[in-house]
Order: sequence, then C-alpha cells, then structure tokens
Amino acid sequence: MTHDHATTTSSRDRHRGRLLLVAGAAAVVVVAGLTVFQPWKLVVDDVVEESLPAVASSLPSSSPQVARPSSTAAPSGSSAPSPTLRVIARGELVSQEHSTSGTVVVLALPDGSRVLRLQDLRTSNGPDVKVWLSDAAVRPGPDGWQVFDDGRYADLGSLKGNVGSQNYAIPADVDLAQLSSLSLWCDRFNVSFGAAVLSPV
Repeated sequence: MTHDHATTTSSRDRHRGRLLLVAGAAAVVVVAGLTVFQPWKLVVDDVVEESLPAVASSLPSSSPQVARPSSTAAPSGSSAPSPTLRVIARGELVSQEHSTSGTVVVLALPDGSRVLRLQDLRTSNGPDVKVWLSDAAVRPGPDGWQVFDDGRYADLGSLKGNVGSQNYAIPADVDLAQLSSLSLWCDRFNVSFGAAVLSPV
C-alpha cells in the first residue's frame, strides 16, 4: 500500500513538473513574441510635432527672425534680410506595407546643412522603424516593400513618431542625386511602411 502511494505521488510530481516546464516555455515564447512584435503599437500613436528648423539670424539678437521655408530669395530692397530655409526637394508619401500619408521636404539651411522634414505624417506605429534615404525606386504593391535595403541607403535615425511633423538631419556626405527616395523602413521585419520619391525643386 505504501509502495503504491509513493508511486502515485512520484507520478503526480513528474506530471506537475512537466506542466510547469511547458508553462515556463510558453511564457518565454509569449514574452519573446511581445518583445519582437510589440502589438500595443498598433493601437497607440506616437505623436510628435516639431517646429521648422531654427535659423540663426544675421540681425541683432534683440530682433530674432526665422523665415518660413521658401524657394525664393528675400525681397529686394530689404536692408537686413533674414536668413531663409530653402526647399530643395519634395515628395508625397505613398502607402506600402502600411497605410501612409504625408509630405516630405528637404530644406537647405543658410549654413549649408540640410534637413529632411516629414510634414503631416500619418502611418502605422511599429517596432524599430527608421527614416532612410535610398537609391531604390519607389514601386507600388508588395514588390516595392522590401527593395530599400538592396542597394545604397543612408539611415537618418529612428522615426520619432508615427503621427505629426518631424525633422531629421541629413549628413553632409549624402548625395541626394544618388539617394533620391525615402522609406519609412521597419528594420526588424525588413519592410517599408511607406515611401516617397524626392524630386528636386
């Protein structure tokens, strides 16, 4: 009787151990899945609204002025024209793997630096989304979703928010004649959420 009871107890302990092992493995899988896919991003927007890049004025500090983006020079006859931002390229975002809209402009600052600005952006939130300049052609449909890492590209940094207007510095060595498309690239899953052709202005 004692032997049968010990055998039953041992069997139950082994069964409980297997259940705990399976539960532990399932918990690891769930945690790993949440870490990789971050499903809460599908229902939570990251809204970022940045102002236009600041331009240092040539006027005395008591009269600071920052001009709006303009592709034209300051009006003639101005005694002390303020520096301006110039739009040197622009494009419209098109949807790819995710519904995406907004305007892309490349701004030239008086000091020679350049900034890429996403205006009125709206796309899906997602893990590890980057702002890339690429030499790939922007193609509609699934065939165009995964081409942006096939050739040359410049990573301007992580997408600051999936909704709003944001600025990204363009490195001085980036040739916009060669890298003339933009992709909102999900580096984790190697797919483009949205893209734009940047046409010179």
